[in-house]
Amino acid sequence: MDSFLVILAQWAGGVGIAFADGAFLIDHAELSLSSLDSILAPIMKIWAGLPGLVQALVLVVLSIVCAKFADWILSSYVSRLVGKTETTIDDKLVELMHRPVFLVVLFLGLGMAAEQAGLPENGLWATKAILKTLGIIVLVLFAIRASRLILDALSRNQDRFHLIQSRTLPLFHNVSLLVIIGAAVYFLFLSWKIDPTAWLASAGIIGLALSFAAKDSLANLFAGAFILADAPYKIGDFVVLDSGERGRVTHIGLRSTRMLTRDDVEITIPNAVMGNSKITNESGGPYEKERIRVKVGVAYGTDVDRVEELLMAIAVSHPEIMQEPEPRVRFRAFGDSSLDFELLGWIQEPVLRGRLRHLLCKEIYKAFAEEGIEIPYPKRDVYLHGDAGSPAGD
Repeated sequence: MDSFLVILAQWAGGVGIAFADGAFLIDHAELSLSSLDSILAPIMKIWAGLPGLVQALVLVVLSIVCAKFADWILSSYVSRLVGKTETTIDDKLVELMHRPVFLVVLFLGLGMAAEQAGLPENGLWATKAILKTLGIIVLVLFAIRASRLILDALSRNQDRFHLIQSRTLPLFHNVSLLVIIGAAVYFLFLSWKIDPTAWLASAGIIGLALSFAAKDSLANLFAGAFILADAPYKIGDFVVLDSGERGRVTHIGLRSTRMLTRDDVEITIPNAVMGNSKITNESGGPYEKERIRVKVGVAYGTDVDRVEELLMAIAVSHPEIMQEPEPRVRFRAFGDSSLDFELLGWIQEPVLRGRLRHLLCKEIYKAFAEEGIEIPYPKRDVYLHGDAGSPAGD
């Protein structure tokens, strides 16, 4: 067949059509090649006699028609298919596909029309490169929107996808964006017949030099990525570092973490430091509640049962001490100068710890004073050695 059949074959290969309930039924599928040739023969003669510019215009019109037809298939057939599913993400993806499908099919047809328009070789090459570039841009925009849509949906299903959560979502968005842009740049190079290997080698050398120059910044970025992925703490948690800093986490970025201390001072800590520090998350675990401990010593000879009753009564009567789990009193040790007790109680938030320990200490001191229970302090007897034969202290 002549060039028209070649063009039809290219259209058939360039436009893919998916159907839901099985194969698409073709009523006249038993036509033989000979009868098809006899039907198309008059059309071939007319097509061959047309000027190249007219053929190009016809292909432009056919491109628009085929693009509209592909969009109609997507709207009427594929949309009905995905509408049967329980999720809505596929419906949203189909909505996003309308414009990319229309434009990609249109660009394919325009490229074929450019071949029939009789353009010079350089003009034809430039036209095709521009159409490929436009097609890549359309697909990149679609891929970015689709990746965000899919990642957002996965983050809402944390039972199955534990790694993709609301706090790690920005990291996955950035990674997917970098991958999509990297692939787009690669195919753009190929579209304009630019060898990407030389550019990649140059980029590798430049990247190596930059990595040495900005190693601290890169260390913070990588540590920030691991913190977002591993999630040892989240915004709002009370954390304590091995260096002594304690406060509420107010911001987690790729470069640094910010904490607000009890003195209302905000501390910015590089993520590389956070990644190498021992972190105590006081808000961690399945609940935010925290247990506080108040140690107190009483003099030897004191009724230990009475001490236990008083401490338990103070904890039970305090409105901000949780009753479930119930408070506890423990006789811990025989100290050098005291019998050592410890009162343990649960509080709702770590931020209450300092104030409640203050209030409990006051109540314990008052209760012991009323009961005549002595809180001892270390005492030492000093013996001075005087002259021989003289009593000490003379």
